[in-house]
Amino acid sequence: MTAQAQLRALLAQPGMIVAPGAYDGLTAKLVEQAGFPAVYMTGAGTAAAAGYPDFGLLDMTEMADNAARMARAVRIPLIADADTGYGNELNAFRTVQEYERRGVAGLHIEDQVSPKRCGHLDQKEIVPREDWLAKLRAACAARRDKDFLIIARTDARAVAGFEEAVARANAALEAGADMAFLEAPQTLEEVAAVPRLVRGPCLLNVVHRGKTPAIDLREAETLGYRLAIVPALLLVATIAAGDAALAALKATHRHPEGATDMSVGEAFARVGAGEWAPLRTRFRDGA
Repeated sequence: MTAQAQLRALLAQPGMIVAPGAYDGLTAKLVEQAGFPAVYMTGAGTAAAAGYPDFGLLDMTEMADNAARMARAVRIPLIADADTGYGNELNAFRTVQEYERRGVAGLHIEDQVSPKRCGHLDQKEIVPREDWLAKLRAACAARRDKDFLIIARTDARAVAGFEEAVARANAALEAGADMAFLEAPQTLEEVAAVPRLVRGPCLLNVVHRGKTPAIDLREAETLGYRLAIVPALLLVATIAAGDAALAALKATHRHPEGATDMSVGEAFARVGAGEWAPLRTRFRDGA
């Protein structure tokens, strides 16, 4: 089964899919090994891994190539951030082609002005509604596999208000998008209203200490959300763990124990050493 068909099959089941965010092959494997059914390529994490903030500084090729490495690393479907589609309708068309070729199961394209900003920062700007809808129509036309998921993300809540964000989400679904992603509702009442007012499947973006209030994912499922992404979880956990380990090394002049007490072999096992090692001798004469 293709990754695209896997994702569609998951969405056809009752309940909500939770896809934690990852930003490279290793973190994608951690999500898979933790038992989650899908993984999300966070644009913010991808930018951070390259040493940049989430200000739209990476181009389409950099994002697509990272998605390829992540999709290759896991057997669960990968949903990827595609920012603004990296230009106009032509660029959005090519973006879908490139992501699909790299094994991505679905992506989202947003209505921010390029270069974009993280959806949970201030001072966002959005493009006219029709400009965004044209990109979404192009994205839908570009896919070769009908199962490839097109998610329409609108950042209009922070710029033009909740009603406009809902209107854009519904217009995107009418234009052919498979799922609506209303970014950063600002109250629990708005979080609850999105699946009720949007006429199609909805995605919830869970960003700790972001614009959207905290919510138990079980409650989000009850409200009617079909997919929840948790983009920054591993990114901020990695930064915090890295800071702690480096501080301990600097203070004690010894390799820290505890959470970092993992052997080299154990670390390699997490990235498939057990599958690769037998290939060393498998193809020798007499093997």
